[in-house]
Amino acid sequence: MQDKAKSGAKSGKPPNLIAGATGDWEVVVGMEVHAQVASNAKLFSGASTAFGAEPNSHVSLVDAAMPGMLPVINAECIAQAVRTGLGLKAEINLTSVFDRKNYFYPDLPQGYQISQYKSPIVGEGEVEIEVDGEAIHVGIERVHLEQDAGKSIHDQHPDYTYVDLNRSGVALMEIVSKPDIRSPKQAQAYVSKLRTILRYLGTCDGDMEKGNLRADVNVSVRRPGDALGTRCEIKNVNSIRFIGEAVEVEARRQIDIIEEGGTINQETRLFDAAKGETRSMRSKEEAHDYRYFPDPDLLPLELTQAFVDDLKIGLPELPDEKRQRFVREYGLSAYDADVLVAERENAEFFEAVVSMQKSGGRDGKLAANWVINELFGRLNKEGEEISASPVSAAQLGGILDLIGNGTISGKIAKDLFEIVWAEGGDPAEIVEKRGMRQVTDTGAIEKVVDEIIAANPKQVEQVQANPKTMGWFVGQVMKLSGGKANPAAVNEVLKRKLGLE
Repeated sequence: MQDKAKSGAKSGKPPNLIAGATGDWEVVVGMEVHAQVASNAKLFSGASTAFGAEPNSHVSLVDAAMPGMLPVINAECIAQAVRTGLGLKAEINLTSVFDRKNYFYPDLPQGYQISQYKSPIVGEGEVEIEVDGEAIHVGIERVHLEQDAGKSIHDQHPDYTYVDLNRSGVALMEIVSKPDIRSPKQAQAYVSKLRTILRYLGTCDGDMEKGNLRADVNVSVRRPGDALGTRCEIKNVNSIRFIGEAVEVEARRQIDIIEEGGTINQETRLFDAAKGETRSMRSKEEAHDYRYFPDPDLLPLELTQAFVDDLKIGLPELPDEKRQRFVREYGLSAYDADVLVAERENAEFFEAVVSMQKSGGRDGKLAANWVINELFGRLNKEGEEISASPVSAAQLGGILDLIGNGTISGKIAKDLFEIVWAEGGDPAEIVEKRGMRQVTDTGAIEKVVDEIIAANPKQVEQVQANPKTMGWFVGQVMKLSGGKANPAAVNEVLKRKLGLE
């Protein structure tokens, strides 16, 4: 890992500092994110990767390390790793090597893990994040493929530990960052952005609750400008919120130790979210502790440039590019574009709603406002994802069309949205059947205005003295019209009748 002592992140702005008892400190964070490859079969066997099966029901002879069983590489896992590297703007190594990483643990039946060490499939890349308006470039050191281990189960019997090998051999991508992260918020933003990229690419589903994306977080502290401090690795942090909390807690722990005259031991620690602390797990291993050597059962992996180029052609539009296009083509604010592109499904829904915009149909800003505030707001309230939305993109687009052509007002549109949410149906047909069209006939509006003016002489005197109070009259007209009066027409008639023009 390279030292960025002088600049912190590449943005050139001062790094985030933490105040200690004896002065300011800088936190330095690097991450090793383990992302489960989206593949139906494991890295070196044909066993299923489906989640939630009965223990030890998705285990081949290779996964169980039966004698004489040889690994056969899954070509789709290779393709997924290359796609990930391309999405991270990283170098793709046309030659890479699988190694044996040797250690003993009950849920590692081979006694070693097939991984990559000196020659990974993906080299250096970059992820751009934005925190508090600051653009930060987090370098990617490498991405390598490796097998997952099984799972030890400790809570089913007080005297025994059970082993489930369903995960044994599942393909993981270990995405190793450079130590460019300088705060808990940056750490959270990095993992969140990485997760979004992987989901766009379709190379990992990013489901942290299932363990399909988890992070080992390396934390150290130093005085600004000093060399890197001794780092501690916090293992298997499985939520974005916990990542931020773990960085904060561990940085404070290290600062307290150093300021009291102690030294930091390089070690592996666990984060206890309930207690809000990290605790020692074991001393931190170095590469030589694992006695890496090339796996004799697997030849070096040789890729052609044509293979890589074909995968590159098939990549989807990624979040940063989509965000820029939304701002450019639809006139959205950077904030609204960020919200919409955070999930690929959300962005696709928005584009389906606004699909007529280029031909002079639906307005991009209006569509974004309705998708973000009305639809996403209601989905969040109900705890639903966009895939379960009762209101389709076509239905929401239909509501926007009715607003755009003056058939209904914004207020009526919200009532119509609730009806479509609860009952479904075509918005235009609902408006006609329920008499929801807004009143644009100035004659009908004038009649209501005349009645209100005649009945409220004191309010007339007040608004003529202070035109800013005309809102009261607007509210009365809308109330008497059942919210159907066209607001622009109402304002025009009131100004004329009250002599405010």
